Order: sequence, then structure tokens, then C-alpha cells
Amino acid sequence: SAPEAAMAAERPRSLFALSAAAVSRSMAALERDVWALPGHLLRGLLPLLTIFHLERAEDAARRAGVSTQPIWRKLWDDVMKTRPPNSESITCWRKKFLETFFSNVLHGVLDVSSDWRLNDRHFSPLLHSSPHVSQLTLCNMLQGAVELTAEHNHKVLENLASSLRILKFQHLLSCDQPIRRSLVLLLHRLIHHGSVSQVSMCSWPVPDTVLLVLILSMSAGFWRSGNTLAYHGSPCGLCREEDKAQSQESAQEGAERGCNAEQEGSGGGNQKGSPEETEARMNSVLSGPRSPPLRNPACEETSSEVPCDHTSTQGGSCPRSSSEQLSCPPVPRKTRRRLKPAVGRKRRCLRRSRGHYADPEDLYDFVFTVAREDNSGLLDKTRTTEGENTENWTSSFPGSPCTGHAGCKKRGGPAGIFSLKAAHRFRSVSTLELFSIPLNGETCRALSNLLSSWVSLENLVLSYNGLHANISCILSGLRALSRHPECRFRVLRVSDMFSHMPCMELVRCVLSALPQLHTLSVSFDLKNHLEGSRPEENPSCSEAEIPESCLEVLEIRFPREPLHTVFLLPVLKASKSLQQLSLDSATLPCPEELGLLLEVLKECTPNLKKLSFHDVNLAEHQKEVLLLLQDPGLQEITFSFCRLFESSTAEFLSEIINTVKRNSSLRSLKLPGNRLGNHRLIALADIFSEDSSSSLCQLDVSSNCIKPDGLLEFTKKLEGHIQQRGGQIPFTHLRLFQNWLDQDAETAQEALRRLKAVCSVVNDSWDSSQAFADYISVM
Repeated sequence: SAPEAAMAAERPRSLFALSAAAVSRSMAALERDVWALPGHLLRGLLPLLTIFHLERAEDAARRAGVSTQPIWRKLWDDVMKTRPPNSESITCWRKKFLETFFSNVLHGVLDVSSDWRLNDRHFSPLLHSSPHVSQLTLCNMLQGAVELTAEHNHKVLENLASSLRILKFQHLLSCDQPIRRSLVLLLHRLIHHGSVSQVSMCSWPVPDTVLLVLILSMSAGFWRSGNTLAYHGSPCGLCREEDKAQSQESAQEGAERGCNAEQEGSGGGNQKGSPEETEARMNSVLSGPRSPPLRNPACEETSSEVPCDHTSTQGGSCPRSSSEQLSCPPVPRKTRRRLKPAVGRKRRCLRRSRGHYADPEDLYDFVFTVAREDNSGLLDKTRTTEGENTENWTSSFPGSPCTGHAGCKKRGGPAGIFSLKAAHRFRSVSTLELFSIPLNGETCRALSNLLSSWVSLENLVLSYNGLHANISCILSGLRALSRHPECRFRVLRVSDMFSHMPCMELVRCVLSALPQLHTLSVSFDLKNHLEGSRPEENPSCSEAEIPESCLEVLEIRFPREPLHTVFLLPVLKASKSLQQLSLDSATLPCPEELGLLLEVLKECTPNLKKLSFHDVNLAEHQKEVLLLLQDPGLQEITFSFCRLFESSTAEFLSEIINTVKRNSSLRSLKLPGNRLGNHRLIALADIFSEDSSSSLCQLDVSSNCIKPDGLLEFTKKLEGHIQQRGGQIPFTHLRLFQNWLDQDAETAQEALRRLKAVCSVVNDSWDSSQAFADYISVM
């Protein structure tokens, strides 16, 4: 058998080995007795079990004082045959293995018959590993979504609803209606009735607008009522349970709504407690007051005054105006009533519910009315059903968050913007990440509408989406969200190839709109070539008033823009709570600029703990570098690729070492990419000499042309200082990525072995010769 084959290489076969192999073959009958074995016997038996019994043995092994981590790590090496990223940070190899095992089996990458430890007829691979899956990636044509929503995997989906926290979509392609329906069922179960808190989408060069907005809207918690969201022919059971409680409340409130409608009957038509009124109230969440600077009169004119034919799908009247909606008393939503569509009738009132489509299987047409523009500007109505005119349904909503963008002036064309009035609100995620997915004006307006009421959202990451001027549309939605009393939004990260406006101007706009932000990251690769010779000196920049903010982390990556402290000053003055500042790829317009920045930081940011410079030329700013290293408030300083020693003398290195030795508050010093070389690395060991009062715990010397012999000398010198100090130094972590340690493997291994006895060392198997060849090839 397979367990016996695994032990065949061990000769001579002991009685214990024979017994263990026999027991492993009969685990189905002997499992309970095996868990009661003493630790020394259990330790020898565990490597002979399949992954399914090994997973079930965890509690018994813990009680017996036996760790299964080495076994799971060996399984990873034998089965996955790859080194996982950030392997040094993996704390539980059992979870890591079973999570990856689940994904590989789901996508058909791993054949369970390839290894006896993966195959057991008593267990389902997906079902048994699903409780350990906290992160799942769906790719391409969403075959994984189809498999997970299949009836035979119902229990797997239930397990994922409890365990899954992060759902990722990668390299998606357009899909047909049945696959989209499976995706809807999956998102409804995992997000609306599950535990998913983060949705990430990446690498989608030509996104399908329908599919993109579908995922975004369901992530925001919007979808139709549960009675029409059938799962294998039956309504969603969880929605049905909620219906019972809501129907009782609706019955109680029904009489009150009728009385109120009679009293207000002379106002604007019949005001009965209709589903349209209820849906209008829900939509009012998305059409609250907006910020005046971002409003577009042209957009408001085309969207706020819409004629109404006073005929609803239930024979009632048009709901009241937006101001009346905002002032009317709360009306409990009766979400599950089926509405008969008015076939062939134009619907010109933006605030009317579209109702449910006649075909309950048509999930796409229920929520979305996609209006695709042709060259003549006419709307493509091929996606609509029952011959209805959808022009007004794809226009901007009254008071839409996106009122400041030029694209809002068009009456038609926002493909993918959907009617939230016909939707029910479910649980939503707290983190949304969009990487390398182009977002045009239409999808930005749809996203803006969602953001304006997405109260559970805490983190938003927009990376390489080609936003350009559409960033104003996104900010408009976030501004509306920030005014919501239950808003929890705290982290915004925006990165792109081109900057639509100077970085500091964007930072000021964001902080003015979102004073409650805790973390803001703005990153651009290149300046927008259309920006031309825009003057840097803008009198309003230094005079702009920014409300006091809660900002704690600010990261700015400049597209080779000059760093003018006068523009940064209003931001720092408004950010008294700032603890971390990172400045990347900035140029210093004059020698005095860095000194001015240090003065401003000292004056305006008393709580600053971490300061980082990356790719900023500090070769001529030795005095300022030393001032930073002796700052008693900073605990972490990073000079990454700053050319520190390009034009320095040996005295400068000595001054750095002596300054750090005297600074007892500095905990982390990161110096990657500064061409330290062997001799400077060896000198840095004196930071930990006997006369040092340094509390430095972490040192990063990655990408510094360090060779094995230099690392060995550094290690020997460090060992000598440790011995002089009685074996105690605060140094705990050393990072050595991308150095020339492959040039003498034997010496490098000796140096690393001795270093690891002193501190934790993080390095990689970097091929310096290939890296040099790559460098030459792009010169």
C-alpha cells in the first residue's frame, strides 16, 4: 500500500513501523483509539496519515504535546513544490496547505490521485479543506463560481460563508448568463449572508462593464429581494427568514401608512404606502446633499427636473420629489412584493421602481439597464426587456455624487449604471481593491453612486485604473459617504500611471473632502503630458484652508515633481495626528528645501514616528540626514535609494554611526540601495559597540552590493561587540535582499549561519549575474 511504500526505504523495518502502517490503513475504524495514544507513538504515526486524518488529528496532537507543523511543511514541499511568498511570516502551515489545496483542486490544477496522502474515498477534498479557506481567488471564466454553486457542493459553500474573508477576482473574461447567475448566487451567499470582508479585482485590461458593476454592486450590499433569488429552484432560505420578521413589521405599519397617505392626499397625488415610495426612500440615501464645489449645474438641470406620467407599475402615482423624500418619515420597506411590469409603457420618472422582470432567471436585466453609446450618441436598447424605454434610467440620479464631471452632462451613455431603487440592501464588505482595471466615466459614476452610501467601507484601493479627471467623480461619492453618521471610511490608496493634477493639489482635495481619513496614499509614475507647462507657483496653494484631519499615515509618490514645502505646509498643519510620512521620487528644487521641510515637520507634526525617503537624491544633504538621525521623536527612518554616499567622505559614515549610537529612541534604520558595499557594512557593526546607547532593533541593508566575505566580517565584528556587552544587544532583525551573496555560496552560508544565531535574517536567493544582465539590457 501507499503508506508501506513510503516506509520501504527505511530498513530494517521495525515492529512499530509495520504496526503504524497497518493502523494508517484502518483509520476509519481505529480513529478514536489512535487519538488516545501517548505522544511518542502519535508522533511516529502522524506522518503516515492522509491529509484528511492528519487534519482531524490536530486536537489530539495538541493534547499530547506534538506539533504537526513540520509534517504540513513537508507536505507543502512534496506536493506544491514551490516556495510560497513571505514564507517566513507563515505561522500555520496546516492552514496554508489546506487553503492552497482547496484552490488547486477547485481550479483543476492539482490531481488528488497524484499522491496517496491526498486521496481518501471517505473524504471530499473540497468539503474537508473548505473550513480552512480564508482567501479565495476566482479566475478567467469563473469556473470556480459554477462549481461552488453546484448542488453537490452546497455544504462547501456553507463552510466558505463562515470561513472566507477575502474574495479575489483575477484575469476575468466576459461570461454568459448561466455563469453570471452562478456568480450572483455565490456573492449573495458569501457577502450578503457570509463573512467576506474584502473584495479585490485585478488584471482586467478590457473589463466587461456589466460584470464589473455586478460585482461592485453586490459587494456594496445591493441586490434584489431574496424571494426571487432562487437557489436550485428554491428562494434563499436566509432571506426568507428575514422576510418573516419584516412582514410582521410591515403589517403593523400598513395602517399607519394608509392614514398618512389620506392626510397628504391633496399634496402631490395619491400618497399611499406603495412599493415605489418605499424604494424612493431607499434611493434617497444615494441622493442626499452634495458638496457645492463639486456640483455641476448642467448635470443638475438634466437630472433633477424629470417629467412624470403619474402612472406606476401598480397603478399608483409617482413618488414625491427628492426634497419630500428626504423629509418624509421613515417607511419600512416591503421588499418582497412581485410587481407586474407595464409592458410597452414608457417610464419617465427617475424615482419610480422598475419592478421585477417577468423572467425571474434574467438576473442581469433585473438590476442593470446598460446604455451603450454609438457614434451618433443614440442609446443601444438591446439589453432592455419588454420594449421599455431606458433613457431616463441611465441618466444621472438627482443629486448624484458624480455631479462635477464633464461626462455627467450627457443624458445617455453611462453603461452599467443601475437602478438602486429596485434593490434591497444586504451586508456589504469593508475593503474594496481594484488593480489594473481601467475605469471609464460610466463605471466611475456607477462606483461613485455606490460609494456614497457604502457605510461599511473602511478601505478603498484604486491602482492603475486610468482615472484621470474621473478622480473627481470618485471623490464626490466619498465626500457624500463621509457625511453619513455611520461612515467608517478610513483608508484611501490611489496610484496610477499619469497624474491628472499635481500630487499636493490632489492630497489637499482629498483631505478637504475626507477629514476623517487615517491613511492616505497617493502614487503616480509620470506627469500628465497634457498638463504642459502648468506653473508650479499657485498662490492659492499655500493659502488653502484644510479642516483639521485625523490623518495618521501619509504616503506620496511624486511623478518627479519638485517637492515644495510651502505646498505641503497646509497639509501638515491640518494633520496634527500624523505618525508616518513617506515621500517618494520627489526632487528638491533648491538646497534649502530639505532643511525647511525638517523645520516644518518639527513644528507641525509632534507625533511623527516614522519618516521615509525613497528615490530622493540626498547626496548633497548630509547635514539634514544627520539632523534626522538624531531626532529623539523618530523611531523608524528610511533612506531608500537616496544616494547617501555618492559624494561623501569617510567622516560622513563615522558621523552617521556616532549619531545612531547616541540616539536611544531610534528602533529601525533602513538603508537599501545606497551602495554601502563591504567596508561600510562592516563599519555599521560599531553601532552596537560597548559604548553605544542605541536601541536599534532592525537594520535593512538590501541592494547594497554586499559580498559574502564582507557579510562574514560584519558578523564576526558583531559577535565581538555582543561578547563585550555580556551577550545582550537590542539588535533582532537584519534584511539582506538582493545582495551579491551568490558569488561565494560557502562563505555566504557560514555568515548566515552565524548571523542567525544572533538575530533574525531575511534574505533571498538572488541571482546577481542575471540582474546585472537585465540592467545592461535596458541601458
